[in-house]
Amino acid sequence: MTVSAAEQEKTGLGNYFIANYPQFSFWNNSYLPDAQRAINSPPRPGVPLGLYLHIPFCRKRCKFCYFRVYTDKNASDISVYLDAITKEVELLSKTACVGGRPLDYVYFGGGTPSYLSATQLDGLMTRLRKIMPWDSAREITFECEPGTLQKHKLEMLRKHGVTRLSLGVENFKPEILQYNGRAHLEEEIYRAFGWARELGFPQINLDLIAGMVGEDWDNWKQCVEKTIKLGPDCVTIYQMELPYNTVFSKELKVLGNDEPALAVADWPTKRAWTRYAFDELVKAGYEVSSATTVVKSKAKTRFVYREALWRGADMFGTGVASFGHVNGVHIQNVDTWEAYVARLDAGELPLGRAFPTAERDRLIREIVLLLKTGHLDVGYFRDKYQVDIRDEFRAAFEKLESDGWLNVTGESIDCTPDGLIQIDRHLPTFFDPQYISSRYT
Repeated sequence: MTVSAAEQEKTGLGNYFIANYPQFSFWNNSYLPDAQRAINSPPRPGVPLGLYLHIPFCRKRCKFCYFRVYTDKNASDISVYLDAITKEVELLSKTACVGGRPLDYVYFGGGTPSYLSATQLDGLMTRLRKIMPWDSAREITFECEPGTLQKHKLEMLRKHGVTRLSLGVENFKPEILQYNGRAHLEEEIYRAFGWARELGFPQINLDLIAGMVGEDWDNWKQCVEKTIKLGPDCVTIYQMELPYNTVFSKELKVLGNDEPALAVADWPTKRAWTRYAFDELVKAGYEVSSATTVVKSKAKTRFVYREALWRGADMFGTGVASFGHVNGVHIQNVDTWEAYVARLDAGELPLGRAFPTAERDRLIREIVLLLKTGHLDVGYFRDKYQVDIRDEFRAAFEKLESDGWLNVTGESIDCTPDGLIQIDRHLPTFFDPQYISSRYT
């Protein structure tokens, strides 16, 4: 069945944004022997190592969230989980893949890492740093929900070397926050940001979402204005999508895609909101650094986690359902609490599914992810893969250039402003035929 251009621009069910390649639907447990071999093999020379820690606890589940999170765990449950993730890091630290490498970057994601108390964070980070020290890491990122922060908790994070604090603001309007399932209040945003500035975190990022249910032009402009007044070092703007297995997706299934009860903006509207925000932030002195981010200074404000991972760095993804990439193999942990804890109690790594990539897979992965920065350096790919990507993917580049989404100029390939805002919808142009699928996850 042919889908009209108008239908494609509606916000329907499914993932829109590309986070990996080959996509997750091709990963499975039959490849777990490949994962074991990758973990137990020496690292490739010169490849940096990162550590991702999934902290899956939240005060409330956002209605657009599809991550593995829990809102019903007590202090005893949390203690069990923190013991388990510590055991996982310890097991990984003894593998051949570590090979004495120091950590280049660390990322605490969620869920809501800041849901943990200062005491819990202190205990976890103290143990982790003894196993895999991160004092020399270029970046330690910690995600926060503003309403879960207190000054003494932020002081604890500074003590343990957090360099990049990411505040999940999403919106400033109380009604929109509440309807979309967010737990924090507007005044908590200002309070948390003020403490973070006072304590001197080297980089503070603020997240916004264009197109939350209930959003309109007037409020979006106010959100952008309030963000500029706060003056974070980095602003990340996501465009609202409706993945499967979310509260909103289930409501849509009940109502039908044509029901107006869920006022989800279409893609042209969300792109217009994002473009407006970028334009206003640029006027305020920011620079666009990717399809989702602006920074005060590209020279001073870096996102090492993204930069390293998109260029093929190794990363241990620890925690329930967490994703990683080691020695060319994509790996995801088991996705239930019970299986995750039981495996680690038995002294086993909690591996759930995997996918071993070929060199061409890794080449395409870097092309599609780095295009999200708006720029490809032809020489970089020639040096790393011995391929001129202009020749290897000539048809894809010619199509995107003729459609006005990018420009190929000598050794440089650059997205146009309109192309960058919607680059994810064009990335499958580079996928090999066997990986073109309607389901991303």
